[in-house]
Amino acid sequence: MHTNDFWFELPDELIAQTPLEDRSASRLLMLGKDGGIRHGGFRDIVDILNPGDCIVLNETKVIPARLRGVRQNGGQVELLLLRRLDDVRWETLARPGRKVKPGDKLVFGELSAEAEGITEDCNRIIRFEYNGIFEEILDRLGETPLPPYIRENLADSSRYQTVYAKHEGSAAAPTAGLHFTEEVLAALAAKGVSVAKITLHVGLGTFRPVKVENIEDHKMHSEFYNIEPSQAQIINSAKNSGGRIIAVGTTVCRTLETCAEAGGSIRARTGWTDIFIYPGYDFKIIDGLITNFHLPGSTLIMLVSTLAGRENVLRAYREAVEERYRFYSFGDAMLIV
Repeated sequence: MHTNDFWFELPDELIAQTPLEDRSASRLLMLGKDGGIRHGGFRDIVDILNPGDCIVLNETKVIPARLRGVRQNGGQVELLLLRRLDDVRWETLARPGRKVKPGDKLVFGELSAEAEGITEDCNRIIRFEYNGIFEEILDRLGETPLPPYIRENLADSSRYQTVYAKHEGSAAAPTAGLHFTEEVLAALAAKGVSVAKITLHVGLGTFRPVKVENIEDHKMHSEFYNIEPSQAQIINSAKNSGGRIIAVGTTVCRTLETCAEAGGSIRARTGWTDIFIYPGYDFKIIDGLITNFHLPGSTLIMLVSTLAGRENVLRAYREAVEERYRFYSFGDAMLIV
């Protein structure tokens, strides 16, 4: 299949620039695997999901991963921390990347650094020098990294975190979870819907543009994940009892499918995944997906199309455009069951 097979036209004004005041006030497009489409509000998931179903959340927390500083030989520099390699070294995205060469010294206030190398994806390996606790320094110096299509300043950085965010390590939010409030989660629990929590630290690999014509030639970046035994047990218990496993976001979907056994159960694991899900993939564990509306030609819309069918998804996206849904990170939601 080709990247153009997953393209659609989106007016710029439908790209949500700010979050809604009430997280759960977003709209919800419900897409059946048979292609049926219904419209409602996000809180409707409490009525749609059944007792015995299990929703799976990603507890990752976005770190203030954007650093702005200067190169000692002149000029400004910006780093986006992508992946921690050890206590002092990170894989980063540098801007302007062509001017950050191995051996270059960088300064970010009280934080100094040196470029050590360049990865095959042209990211920079940066070694930091500091006194104290790195996370505390990053809290003082770093900024919340918002996607490039969001041009408005975010007044409250907590709105780019889920209400259940716990484990720091992401360069981007698992945005499908931004719609949940404590009240919605409590209502689901009261109905008998179980909740499991996993962690996948979101890197830019999830959002990396597909630059090849044949999608099978695209290579995903690896991202760290963890599923605890207690959470695997919750998922397996729901599955064995006939409940549906609903992934909240593509990050959860990719983690669960990475750790799924052939018989449709989950094994507790920790590791790195570069799984790329596109049409032709056979899902082993998930039965449904709560997700946002994604970029044209992205790996995310390819994953969604795998679950619901490419033509169904593109038709739903066209209808969402006609109905003036809000798109991308701060946009509205889609439920596929």
